Amino acid sequence: ALLSADERRRSAVSRADTLRAEQKQLGKQVGKASGAERDELLARAKELAAQVKQAEAEQGEADEQLQAAQKKVSNLVDPAVPPGGEDDFAVLKHVGTPREFDFEVKDHLELGEGLRALDMERGAKVSGARFYFLTGVGAQLELALLNMAAAQATAAGFTLVVPPVLVRPEIMDGTGFLGAHASEIYRLEEDDAYLVGTSEVPLAGYHAGEILDLSGGPRRYAGWSTCFRREAGSYGKDTRGIIRVHQFNKLEMFVYCREQDAPAEHERLLAWEEEMLAKIEVPYRVIDTAAGDLGASAARKFDCEAWVPSQQAYRELTSTSNCTTFQARRLNTRVREAEGPNAVAATLNGTLATTRWIVAILENHQQPDGSVVVPEALRPFLGGREVLEPVA
Repeated sequence: ALLSADERRRSAVSRADTLRAEQKQLGKQVGKASGAERDELLARAKELAAQVKQAEAEQGEADEQLQAAQKKVSNLVDPAVPPGGEDDFAVLKHVGTPREFDFEVKDHLELGEGLRALDMERGAKVSGARFYFLTGVGAQLELALLNMAAAQATAAGFTLVVPPVLVRPEIMDGTGFLGAHASEIYRLEEDDAYLVGTSEVPLAGYHAGEILDLSGGPRRYAGWSTCFRREAGSYGKDTRGIIRVHQFNKLEMFVYCREQDAPAEHERLLAWEEEMLAKIEVPYRVIDTAAGDLGASAARKFDCEAWVPSQQAYRELTSTSNCTTFQARRLNTRVREAEGPNAVAATLNGTLATTRWIVAILENHQQPDGSVVVPEALRPFLGGREVLEPVA
């Protein structure tokens, strides 16, 4: 379809160019002619003008068809990515050993309710299924997590950003989210705007249409935002607790760099994610996502999955994607080169902390009485608190 649309556009451009050239030549002849010859040439000029107008309209339509076809093509998958679907990922490594419990394990919802940290019932009453209230130490724990992530990011040289969470259609489309997963995005029809599911979206649009000077190295941003996802197609999945919800908070790393520097930057983002995971002291594994499970924009994606004791399974806490030039090309973000033409930038993203981390913290650090030990690195962000105690 793309090749066919490209052929149609080339044909339309050629026809329009030929007619315009003929129109220009005819104009010169009209200026030199007189009498009946001039009248004949003017009649031909009028006829030609109509043909040019029609040809330009056809060219515009062909341009639109070509762009539509181009936008349906996903990013090129890195040759190192494992083939297959959702279950065909490659495990790159395990870090830490799942804890052996000598008491009956509670899940994060039971623990959260005991701590008066989480209220799903009132969340559903106020907003519907998959909404919740974080209360008391729950709200403090989320803020502590995000502040710890923000502190790490800024120490690593990231610029902290609180972006808008409503974006224009061209920005959402430019990031590649309006393809196969468009049904997961909240759209405000009256405003012709979208609620973002990650601050990756506004940060990808931040330099849209610009030429960046990256002579000093990559531009790194850390976006703190509330995120919204419709979770279409997840009926019946993770209905208990806050693993799969419609609204959550997240600190997202986002990077602009040269295309040739993107693979090394991808490894750095993964290392920063692992640095954060070490701070919450939970066992995790790193996986290389299979090609069939990549979104439209990612050429390669690494996920860090934490052990969730109540499920006896690893569940995703972070992901980092190398989007190469896919997003920047669509959003016209370029890099100024010292010699030669400007190049298209590469973009990458990676989660540094999100609400779902509370699940792993509560379950892995629970005690027999329902209390939860606070990981040491997190304590300064919770006012020095060492243990979260149940509320009678």
